[in-house]
Amino acid sequence: MKETLLERFIRYAKINTRSDIRSKTIPTTQGQVDFLKMLAKELIELGFEEVAYDPEDAFLRAKLSSNLKQGQVVDPIGFIAHVDTADYNSEGITPIVHPHYDGKDILLNKEKNMVLSVKEFPNLKNYLNQTVITTDGTTLLGADDKAGLVSIIHAGIHLIENAAIEHGDIFFAFGPDEEIGLGAHRFKTEKFPAKFAYTLDSGTVGRIEYETFNAARAQLTFKGTSVHPGTAKGMMVNALAESAKFFARLPQDQVPEKTSGYQGFFMISKQSGDINQVEATYIIRDHSKESFEARKTYFQELVNQQNQTYDYPRIDCRVYDEYYNMYEILRNDMQPVDIALQAYKNLAIEPKVEPFRGGTDGCIITYKGIPTPNLFTGAENLHGPYEFVSLESMEKARDMVLEIISLVAASKN
Repeated sequence: MKETLLERFIRYAKINTRSDIRSKTIPTTQGQVDFLKMLAKELIELGFEEVAYDPEDAFLRAKLSSNLKQGQVVDPIGFIAHVDTADYNSEGITPIVHPHYDGKDILLNKEKNMVLSVKEFPNLKNYLNQTVITTDGTTLLGADDKAGLVSIIHAGIHLIENAAIEHGDIFFAFGPDEEIGLGAHRFKTEKFPAKFAYTLDSGTVGRIEYETFNAARAQLTFKGTSVHPGTAKGMMVNALAESAKFFARLPQDQVPEKTSGYQGFFMISKQSGDINQVEATYIIRDHSKESFEARKTYFQELVNQQNQTYDYPRIDCRVYDEYYNMYEILRNDMQPVDIALQAYKNLAIEPKVEPFRGGTDGCIITYKGIPTPNLFTGAENLHGPYEFVSLESMEKARDMVLEIISLVAASKN
């Protein structure tokens, strides 16, 4: 029997494809390789064309060739989703399906007393009578981005099964390591000849993002001097204390939990170590390129100032740019955005246009020469045990993909 969108999502969600920032392999986990190779076989069986997994950039690509009449030409377009999941438990994922959701609290795990409560998550009220898929309270769900993945695939299946629907060349790419900001940097655009593309990697139905953060990652190493506390006077330098001192020097109101909209921030995202040495990771974000550069400069100045208080520099700081605000490119040609907004209108989906306080693979791919705004998947509460998505939301994402394809086909000349 033909697999439904819901069945495919549940099957894919159960597979552990978590990425790993500490790994040096491409992609960073074997689970992603296994998943992409499995997916390649399935796409071939479904009737997708030119299906190929490239071990060099770890992207799986496929195509549906134009079925327009000879002489009719439209822009080739693309759709992209990532297969990895975020830095949260992804072992033993057990999706739970709640048909005809009644608007009440959802018990995820009785043993752990894990409840998806309407009081804490009032957005649940938007899904009354829908089929809601949740976790069992012990893992994430992986709807980021397997909801986007299956919506794209089922749009392709629909076109294969309904050959009379006109479309131009459509390219598909499913890739790794988006959650750790590595996958798209390796993406080979020469193997993806789309004039423009879309990632399906946003949240609630209606979201469309073409303004994103500029982002950098700062890796700090604090070098201490560990001696016995009984004889420490004048000798000990506690790396833990020095790391805390640096954190306190940063503007305490410029953190994610105290900013919104276009406001940038600094955030410590990871820290480990002891008296002798501490490794700390910070992320630096801002929408404006000028403010972004100023933030990086300010961060480095704080490091330099603190280093001057020691007998020798004890803080090593390495700052890496991760991605840039795609709007700096897209504003020169808003065609892909305009087409998406028209698709929303045609489907009676209210657009939710706001600056995205994060980034997507589309940021990087846009700067590689393929304008790639970000569209909704319908998933909510991402990256944790309260993550959920509704079947109806994924179906709307599938229909959105099909409507974009139809709008592009209607422009044939």
